[in-house]
Amino acid sequence: MDKIPSFTINHLELLPGIYVSRRDEKNGVALTTFDLRFTAPNREPVMDMPAVHTIEHLGATYLRNTEGKEDVVYFGPMGCRTGFYLVMFGCLKGADIYEKILAMCDFILGFEGEIPGASPRDCGNWSEQNLNMAKYYVAKYRKELEEKRFVYPE
Repeated sequence: MDKIPSFTINHLELLPGIYVSRRDEKNGVALTTFDLRFTAPNREPVMDMPAVHTIEHLGATYLRNTEGKEDVVYFGPMGCRTGFYLVMFGCLKGADIYEKILAMCDFILGFEGEIPGASPRDCGNWSEQNLNMAKYYVAKYRKELEEKRFVYPE
């Protein structure tokens, strides 16, 4: 079997940033999958699941309730717990969504109260949330975004 493209990225050199993981087009519809890499793989501890779950809930809520929400297809965690995937309609670059991701981070950093969708009726694992740790990871990521890393390392 062929190695899938995301397994060809040099994770030993990868740093936090906003990368284009892939672009797909079918029947004239373009999709861009972004790799929102929060931590340096294999060099930093992975994010803990309650924080990842909180970032997923808050990030998805923000992205699907702000300008451009009709272009958002999916936002969710990577299995390796080093970041998130964001799938959007269009042939986009990391720079195209930079301000949107900064705004999402600011939303999460300023959020107080009950996590949207964190109830037994709305979520299959509603009680596993950690807003304080989510804010820790998001603050760290937001600081890393100042470097504007948009191109995968060779």
